[in-house]
Amino acid sequence: MKRFLPFLLLAVLCGSGAAAQEPLPEADERLRSEVRRLSERSRTWDRVLARMPRISGYLQLGYEADDAGTSEFFIKRVRVLLQGDISPRMDYCVHAELVSPALMDLYLRYKPLRALNFQLGQFKLPFSIENTEYPPLKIEFIDYPLALTRLVSFNDVCGMTGATGRDLGLMAYGGFFAREGYDILSYNVGVFNGEGINTLDANKSKDLVARLTVRPVAGLQIAGSYYWGEYGKEYLRRIRYGAGIGYDRGIGVARSEYIYGRTGDLRSDGWYVMGGLRAARRWLFAVRCEAFTENRDDSDTRQMNYTAGITWQPVKHLRCQLNYTYEHYAAPAAADRNVVAVMLSGIF
Repeated sequence: MKRFLPFLLLAVLCGSGAAAQEPLPEADERLRSEVRRLSERSRTWDRVLARMPRISGYLQLGYEADDAGTSEFFIKRVRVLLQGDISPRMDYCVHAELVSPALMDLYLRYKPLRALNFQLGQFKLPFSIENTEYPPLKIEFIDYPLALTRLVSFNDVCGMTGATGRDLGLMAYGGFFAREGYDILSYNVGVFNGEGINTLDANKSKDLVARLTVRPVAGLQIAGSYYWGEYGKEYLRRIRYGAGIGYDRGIGVARSEYIYGRTGDLRSDGWYVMGGLRAARRWLFAVRCEAFTENRDDSDTRQMNYTAGITWQPVKHLRCQLNYTYEHYAAPAAADRNVVAVMLSGIF
């Protein structure tokens, strides 16, 4: 009997310890109630944070010099963006420029269906691949091509300046035949004031803009654009046609567009071809050839630019670009130029 007494005592002690560790029913229920309360509070905060605007932006500054003796430091852009969701099918964007203070974008989007969505406010015109899909932090060069800036509401031949390819209006857009990350067929169609940003319409006419895009495979797109409008109090007729093709996937990028414009009796056109190669995830080497003729009835108004560029992004919040451009002017009185530019983009 004495031999089994220690084992019996040990068993009693272990049983007592297990009973002491087992929570009482009341304590267990209080614990579960506290967990439910904290979980509900966490979900409430998640819903509040989801409705808060997301703040981002960037600044771009640099230096430019040419062989004519001109050199200057410049501040190109300082942008701030606020974006947020009103509901699962509605969002908004406020986008401001601080260098020469101006409201760039202010719009509401309603997205009931993949094939039919609406955007109301001030935003990019749905014309050209480069204008809509290559913002300043994505485009491979410091400056946009001449065909775009002179015919699509940047420094337009009609006299409009500073609109950066934007206008006030209403647009419908959507896509069909969905694939992973893209639609094979998509469209944009909208009506706009036709006067640029932050400007009321100067006439009773509204401008029509439309674009159709086909993406046969991932990374490849073929697009056609059309613009019809009347500008200013004089109802100056402004018509634009555009067509382009682009591939952007993996290490390679290539893009080309042609834009034709008729502004009153003035006929203009331009094109560009570019190609680039990404290396080591941080480097992009690109070249571009472009031409623009302001007046097709006068060959002396033709300008051709040849640009080589390097983009280096060592970290997420810093982008460095170096461009060399040779500018050739058809006019005998205009001297050709060699231009070197450096630009740094700080991103937040």
